[in-house]
Order: sequence, then C-alpha cells, then structure tokens
Amino acid sequence: MSLVAGGRVGVGARKVALVVTLGAVLLSGCARFDDRASSPFTTEPAWQDADLGTKDPKAPSSAPKRPDLPCVDPDPAVVVSCLDTTGGLVSLPDGVSALVGERLTGRILKVVATDEGEPPAPIEVAKVPVDPTGDGGLTSLTLSPSFGEDGLIYAYTTTGGDNRVVRVSLEGGEAKPILTGIPKGATGNRGAIDFHSGDKMLVLTGDTGNPGAAADNGSLAGKLLSVTGPAPGASAQVMLAGIGTAGGVCSDHADSIWVTDRTATEDRLQRVAGDGAASVAWSWPDRPGVAGCAAASDGVAISFTNQKALAIAQADKTTHAVTAAPSLYAQDKYGRLDGAAMGGDGTIWVSTVNKTDGQPNQYDDRVVRIPPPSSGSGSGPD
Repeated sequence: MSLVAGGRVGVGARKVALVVTLGAVLLSGCARFDDRASSPFTTEPAWQDADLGTKDPKAPSSAPKRPDLPCVDPDPAVVVSCLDTTGGLVSLPDGVSALVGERLTGRILKVVATDEGEPPAPIEVAKVPVDPTGDGGLTSLTLSPSFGEDGLIYAYTTTGGDNRVVRVSLEGGEAKPILTGIPKGATGNRGAIDFHSGDKMLVLTGDTGNPGAAADNGSLAGKLLSVTGPAPGASAQVMLAGIGTAGGVCSDHADSIWVTDRTATEDRLQRVAGDGAASVAWSWPDRPGVAGCAAASDGVAISFTNQKALAIAQADKTTHAVTAAPSLYAQDKYGRLDGAAMGGDGTIWVSTVNKTDGQPNQYDDRVVRIPPPSSGSGSGPD
C-alpha cells in the first residue's frame, strides 16, 4: 500500500523560513558512534545497499517458534514484549540491542534481540523523573557520540514546570539538566533529540498546543534547536520555526537533517540541508500520525501511529528529493508505532504505543525489528 492518496511532493515547492542557519560546521564530523571501530564514528548504512533480502515483512517467519509463555511474543521480529507505554528508542552499537524509554515511568531499559528461545528480560539502566500528564513524560533518547567511552544517555523529558533535555549515566547518579525552560502545555509536550555531529545536538520541540508560540522567535516551543557542546547550562540556537506537534528528528550524519511534525491540516516530513535551507520533502493531508524517524544515506523511515505502519521515503542520494510516495511496511501488524531507530545492520527498530493510545493485546507494548527494502525489492507490501 502506498501513500499516493493525499501525499504530495514539496521539495523545491515550499521553503520554510529559518531564524538561524546551520553554517558549514554542520558539514563536518558526521556519523553515528560505533565502539567496534577504531574511529569513534561510522557512516550510516544505505537501505538500497543493505543485503537483507526481499522478504515481505508480513510473511510468516521461517525461524523456530518461540516458547508459548506470557510476555514472549511468538513473532521473532519482536525484541521484547509487555513494556509500559514506550517513549524514546535508540539502537546500541553492538547491533543486537537497544535502549527504550517508558514515557509514563521514566525508566530506560536495555533490550536484546534474539530469534529463538525466550528473549532476555529487559534491564533497567537508568530512570529519569517525569511528569507524564497529557502527552508528556520521557519521549526521546539519544546516545552520546562517545557513548562507548562515557556511557552517557540524553533524554527529552517533561517535568512539573517545563520540557527539558537531561543527561544520565550508565554508572548511575541523578539526571543532569542540559537544556531547560522549554515551554510546557496541556498538550504538545512531545520532543525529539539526535546528534548531527560530535558536538552538535538537535532538539525538536512541540508547540504546546499553541501555534502562535511556534511562530514566536522568542519562544523555544515549536522549534528545531541546535545545541553545541551539550553540557549543563547549554544554550540553544533556533534552526527552524513553525513546528506543530513534534514527531521525530534524525540526521544522516552527512548533509541531511529530517524532521517530522503534525499540524492542524497535514503531517510533514521536512529536510534541513547543511547550509540551513529547509523544505517540505513530503506531506500527508490525511494525517497518518508521523512520529519517530531514522535516517540513512538514501532516505528516511518514519513510524506512523494512526496508520499503524512503518513508512520509508526513498530520497535521491544527490538531490535528496523525495519524488515517490513513501511505501508502507508491516501495516496493521504491530499496531501504533512511535519510536524508530536505525540498527547497525540496516534493520529498523520500532516501538509501539498501544497501551495508552490504541487497542493493546497481551504482548503490548513492544519493541520490534523490521527489515527495510533492499535493492530491487520494489515498494512496500499492500
């Protein structure tokens, strides 16, 4: 099934006004950390080059069936089951594990993938204080660019008085505030974070239900922010204004930053280039519920909540234009998807939010690994 109905290309058609440009610094030092390599960074995989086969994600698995136990989903693509409502997902450098947050509890859990047998139980590695009222709580996670050395995790959270970015360590201790004072509202508190380079963090904030705040250059609400050298007391620069309900922000660690958000009239996928220019790459008037995203060198994957699917927008490697309707994968198989993260082997990790927003089954909420399209695989399954 495709998104032809209601979708439209926006590259080169609509430009978004910027308050501050990125500058040439965003073109340097770009890639995700991987402690398996001698260098602290490694480039992101390209989906079209990934040797992952062309198997339909809806097809029955040929792997041995898992044991029929409570909280053990028989689907081997499911990494872990029976979580609280998820919020924030980031894969770890080993390629078989990830960190997932629980939006309502503030817990950060390590989960490990296995194709057969009983999956390992999730391990709580940290916990941050949150106010989960409305749509707030723990909504995004990212790793320090030197995570293999310092074990630092960054989280976007809601407190009693604001939304903020905090930092926690695998070694324990209290969460340290990095960026505070992001406005809080009855709704629109979701945010997202990612690193674009070793010293530049991207922070996407929601409009707190107030489009006027998103248009106000003096407010941190409804913005894409750049934080250099994130540490306690860090300051932020506005890169992009006019964000609605924040979905996700993801960098290809080269020359594209992708942002998803929801407005009153449409959901959007926007691209910010290395020179700071921004444009709408694709939009959905039917509002499928864009959420987290994961970027590769040739496109971006987006979790859909309302449409219960993973969408993959292929982008031209030279122009970065999205000229074909994003394809849907695993639609209606796992329910409402929220988080998205790129695995080291090109698989896409997603998390569900069925417990509070959908119709949960006995296995919700879950973390799942979905294989992306490979060369010659064509569009997504209907």
